Amino acid sequence: MTLDEYFGIGATVTLGSHLFEPEEIKAFARKYDPQIFHVDEEAARTSLLGGLCASGWHTASTWMKYNLKTPKRPGLVWAGPGPEPEFGPSPGFRNLKWLKPVFAGETVTFTRTGLAHRPLASRPGWRLLTILCEAFDSTGDKVIEFESSVLVKAE
Repeated sequence: MTLDEYFGIGATVTLGSHLFEPEEIKAFARKYDPQIFHVDEEAARTSLLGGLCASGWHTASTWMKYNLKTPKRPGLVWAGPGPEPEFGPSPGFRNLKWLKPVFAGETVTFTRTGLAHRPLASRPGWRLLTILCEAFDSTGDKVIEFESSVLVKAE
C-alpha cells in the first residue's frame, strides 16, 4: 500500500452530517462569537443575513468534530510497508472561506479530500499532509472550505 492510497490523495470522504439547531447556534455564539445574527432570532431577521445563522467558527469547529470521528477512510487497513502512519498535530490551515450562511434548521454534510503530502526536512520520519475541508448544505451548495495540514509520522 502506498502513502497516497492510505492518505486518500484524490479521494473524498464523507465525514457525516449535522443539524444546526437554533439553541445550539445561540449557545455557541454567546460563548465565542456574540454577533446579533448568531444570538438573537428577532434581530437576525432584520440583519444583513436575514435570519439566525451559525457562526462560521461554529461551522468550522463542527467540521473538526466530524473529522476526528473519522480519522482514516472507513474500512482502510494499513498494509505496509513499515509501521502504520501516526497522525500528529496540525500546524494550521489556509484559505478559509465562509461561502454561504448556515441558517438554523439546516443540515450540513462535511467532507475531506486528500490533496498532497511531502516529507519534512526539519523532522525526519514525518510528513506534511494537506487536505481540502468542505461542507455542503441540503441543497448541495458549499458553505465552507479551507485547506488543513497535519503532521504524520510515516516512513
